[in-house]
Amino acid sequence: MKSTLAAIRFGTGLSPDHAPPAGAAAILADLDGPDTAAATFAIVPWSARMATIQDFGRRRRERRDGDAQMEAFRVVNRRLSDGYHRDLMQTLRRAATAPVGFRDRLAWFWAGHFAVADGAGHLRRSVGSYHDGAIRPNVSGRFADLLRAAVTHPAMLAYLDQSRSIGPNSPRGRRGGGVNENLAREVLELHTLGVDGGYDQTDVRQLSELLTGLGIDRNGKTTFRASFVEPGSETVMGRAYGGDTPNRHDIAEVLEDLSVHPATARHLSRKLAVHFIADVPPADMVEAMAATWARTGGMLRAVYATMLDHPAAWDPELRKARKPLDMVAAALRATGSAGRLSDQPMKFVRDNLTSPLERMGQPWLRPPGPDGWPEEAAAWITPQGLAARLDWITDFVGWLDPVPDPRAFVDTALGPLAGPRTRFAADAAEDRAAGVGLILASPNFQRR
Repeated sequence: MKSTLAAIRFGTGLSPDHAPPAGAAAILADLDGPDTAAATFAIVPWSARMATIQDFGRRRRERRDGDAQMEAFRVVNRRLSDGYHRDLMQTLRRAATAPVGFRDRLAWFWAGHFAVADGAGHLRRSVGSYHDGAIRPNVSGRFADLLRAAVTHPAMLAYLDQSRSIGPNSPRGRRGGGVNENLAREVLELHTLGVDGGYDQTDVRQLSELLTGLGIDRNGKTTFRASFVEPGSETVMGRAYGGDTPNRHDIAEVLEDLSVHPATARHLSRKLAVHFIADVPPADMVEAMAATWARTGGMLRAVYATMLDHPAAWDPELRKARKPLDMVAAALRATGSAGRLSDQPMKFVRDNLTSPLERMGQPWLRPPGPDGWPEEAAAWITPQGLAARLDWITDFVGWLDPVPDPRAFVDTALGPLAGPRTRFAADAAEDRAAGVGLILASPNFQRR
């Protein structure tokens, strides 16, 4: 039972190709060594995406100059669109073929925590590259490094309009403009301290003034704009930063301090426990995780280990609903069918993966806001969401070749977590497709 829980609750599901992890040590071992899945199923890096977006801008301006220019615009537009769908395919292939999938689950969690949505400009079909460059490499190290990588990434700066932030008393500010508080507010409210973390509007204003130097250059890279920086020191949570000389290191320093603040430790320990364990996690688990955070200076691997060491981590009751992305990955994994995705055109990925995720309520790379995806089961187990899941499962089972025997598949997909009703459905189904569909649609499979 424990190994099955390990695979389903903390990984990307049971697999016919990989033995489930034996326990906490095996789960944590998934974070050690090189990230072979990312190398095998690569996602285009941010710099290459920015070059394509620049090309897109040029072609869009020229597209009315003739048929050849219009066709060139369509080609680069299609390249961006295909890359968006390919990012989903690669993400699912990673999750479906990984030995455990704990790294994938953490990457999804932190991508939701540092949420950025697909959009226009620098965010046109590029958010997958942000996740792959800033989030995934930092999920098991110091939170300070993850925080800095995410907050100062050009995707985050574009999403929260940081490039428009100008210190009113800076050399550039004397010609107009003002401070934009979006990034500072989300850093304090969402990314670190939490809404009850003890900060006030003065802290938001002072931090936003400290961040005025952050911007994006013409190549889509983060840059420090000394002429935009509001002069003088700024006080955030009782500590002064900066001075008369603009310095990018002041930003690194304030993020470092926020990363180990007690409120940050409590806020993010609880958020992790909510995501992996229960919508209302045990208070003593959260306290233990926060204590580890404080003791280690925000070493994430140690915080995860404390969570896995708590008895509630191994409670057999499945309290969490699988989000649509998690469910699709688990279905591909349980059926051993992810390898077939490499042979499919992007139209197949769009019609059978990207569009269904949107109908299920989790559009790919488009969280509803800076606070990411909701965690409570009620947000996902809705009549509309369930209908979309059932539609996808029906189509997915029809795509399988061969369709597994449901009497064996029930153990492949769920092991001892398969309840008597699910086992009865697997045995009594009139054909293989119906049986496999009933297993994938069962409450046992839809929860973790």
